[in-house]
Amino acid sequence: MHFEYQNPTRIVFGTGTLSKLGEVVREYGKKALVVTGGGSVKRNGTFERAVRSLNEAGVAVAQCAGVEPNPRIATVERGADTARREECDVVVALGGGSVMDAAKVMAAAVFYEGDPWNMMAHGQPDRRLPESALPLITVPTLAATGSEMNSGAVITDEKSTLKSVVSARCLYPKVAVVDPELTLSVPKDQTANGICDLITHVTESYFNGIDGTPVQDRFAEGVILTAMEWGPEAIADGSNIQAREQVQWASLVALNGWVQAGTASPFPVHMIEHSLSAHHDIAHGAGLSAINPSWMRFAARTRPDRFAGFAHRIFSIPLNGPEDSSAAMEGINRFEAFLASIGCPTSLGEMKIGDALIEQYAQDTLQVIHDAEGRLPGRPPMSAEDIVEVLRKAL
Repeated sequence: MHFEYQNPTRIVFGTGTLSKLGEVVREYGKKALVVTGGGSVKRNGTFERAVRSLNEAGVAVAQCAGVEPNPRIATVERGADTARREECDVVVALGGGSVMDAAKVMAAAVFYEGDPWNMMAHGQPDRRLPESALPLITVPTLAATGSEMNSGAVITDEKSTLKSVVSARCLYPKVAVVDPELTLSVPKDQTANGICDLITHVTESYFNGIDGTPVQDRFAEGVILTAMEWGPEAIADGSNIQAREQVQWASLVALNGWVQAGTASPFPVHMIEHSLSAHHDIAHGAGLSAINPSWMRFAARTRPDRFAGFAHRIFSIPLNGPEDSSAAMEGINRFEAFLASIGCPTSLGEMKIGDALIEQYAQDTLQVIHDAEGRLPGRPPMSAEDIVEVLRKAL
């Protein structure tokens, strides 16, 4: 392995830490653009508590509300315009992954010259990453994406119906104020989708990373087992704060870069799902739940040993040799059954997605990312035909 790892985001974690938001933000600015989603944080009182903490610390507030579940580049531009007009010097993201992703790009778009969509990879020859951004403080209200402590963001362009990613050093939040109490009101379906999302973050690197990473493998397995143990408890009893804490911490660890360090892993399942949710506006975790088991069955044909090991370590399935393809398939089946047991969709048909645009999804995916031979990076790399095969079997 050869790698460098640094995550500069400070974590303030624990039940009740929302009360510390004002003192945290005051270190970075005097007027905050508070970015929120569809309104749940206002209905449940979280927004009022956050603003009170900011005001008590002497931080004034401007608002950017209405970030979509799959945030649009037009919303990003609206937020950046508001930050400039209101002369904000810090951004606070109060919401789930979509809010945090949008807030990251808003913070960078304030200083970005030209169309902010050019930050995102979509096959353009003149892509330019952002180099500066307003300081960002994240306050996640859902355990799912881990966006509170990484440098990545996913944004949709409604004109081209493409959903793409950007990652840049300036997008790292300065501080993540992580209060699991804020997730107590999250509905069961959103909790379940978040659990699938966080697990998929680690299965992506676990199955697609380089060989010879046993420490990272054990980290990944620990995150998966923790999510599978505590996730159902959080769904069964939304007020179980211990379960909420464990799922929230697993979500953060799953994508702060620590599990993936040294694995050099692409994220093929995420890239395919982005193409679907750009067209259909489905919940990201639900799309992953429908696609990932189908992809796993496809990938297991070329790496039965890796999937057999997953079956043994996660589900204690006995192995008849290191390349036990029967055990590999049984492990995938049990993983799919777990997703179904917590209420996640395990087929695209459950979300009323048919095969009318299936070739388009493959083309869109490869437009956003491809290797020198035009394939989606992964183990194995995927042609358009391979992507279509996986999606057809996920129907």
